[in-house]
Amino acid sequence: MQKLGLLGGGQLGKMLLQAAMDLDIHVKSLDPDPDAPCAKIAPEFVVGSFLDFDTVYQFGQDCDVITIEIENVNLEALKKLQAEGKKVFPQPEVLEIIQDKRIQKQFYQDNNLPTSDFILTDSIEDIKQNIDFLPAFNKLGKGGYDGRGVQKLSSEADISLAFTEPSLLEKAIDFDKEIAVIVARNEHGEIKTFPTVECVFHPVHNLVEYLFAPAEVSTQIHDEACKIAIETAAKLGIVGLLAVEMFLTKDGQILINEVAPRTHNSGHHTIRANHTSQFEQHLRAVLGLPLGDTTAHSKAAMVNLLGEDGFTGEAKYQGMEESLSISGVYPFLYGKKITKPFRKMGHITVVDEDLESLKAKVSKVKETLKVVA
Repeated sequence: MQKLGLLGGGQLGKMLLQAAMDLDIHVKSLDPDPDAPCAKIAPEFVVGSFLDFDTVYQFGQDCDVITIEIENVNLEALKKLQAEGKKVFPQPEVLEIIQDKRIQKQFYQDNNLPTSDFILTDSIEDIKQNIDFLPAFNKLGKGGYDGRGVQKLSSEADISLAFTEPSLLEKAIDFDKEIAVIVARNEHGEIKTFPTVECVFHPVHNLVEYLFAPAEVSTQIHDEACKIAIETAAKLGIVGLLAVEMFLTKDGQILINEVAPRTHNSGHHTIRANHTSQFEQHLRAVLGLPLGDTTAHSKAAMVNLLGEDGFTGEAKYQGMEESLSISGVYPFLYGKKITKPFRKMGHITVVDEDLESLKAKVSKVKETLKVVA
């Protein structure tokens, strides 16, 4: 039996563990939080920092393959493990490109991958010198996630909101839809994509509020989005899963926004709606197994279950019974004891053959199921 080392023990790790059980894969998880979602169900759970060189290096010693559920990990330790013959997927050199949004953006430009115009900035002075580039999104080079580290600058009046650290200005796009494609690639170069999904973001907190799969786009747009995702994965040379978030502009162009080298929020519905889930696919990819069939067997939506604004404390789930009484509604709770405003506490997958019925169920669940304290 292969032992898989997993850096991170959050909700993505929890869902990965559930897929690993089906394949009888022994997973050892590392996370600084002793109450992390993986803590109770991982065959081995180590409390420690995935940012600390010695911790990560020691953690990887008895693993056959090392993977991640969060990209903010110690790359030097992973490089040393890789140099000593350990399989590390996604590879540290791929993570190095993706960890820094500045390098990531430059990679698209250098490899003729379609993306929006941008300017690299090192200080607020740099931003002040590019006022005519606004409106734009100011993105931190390193450390941003789930909407943190992103600030919209509409005009000179917003300069006080800009980041002082190395960041970038990304031209604001007048888009029609935000779409995403998850692509998997194994060591043998086999590549498969999941159907394109349409993401709706929270207007203030910059994280996915809900999504529909498949996206309501033409076959041509779907094929083009999949082609861009495949090309991005191939040019990175990634082994594992890559979530490619894209803008579909008003004039039908597809531009890469950013990528995540791991299982992703835009693929949670695949557990219920596709022949192979994104989590099983990630395992297949990093372990060198044939990739699974990504076909969807029904239309689906995924609603993020966020902590309600104004509530901090021990989580309570209002409206759970009523939600469970709706056919095709499947909650997935992450096991986090404490809720905070807009904290990801779980998600709900909704499946239905009929799009209008699916949308009605999504509205009902959003109104009914609330995380309070």
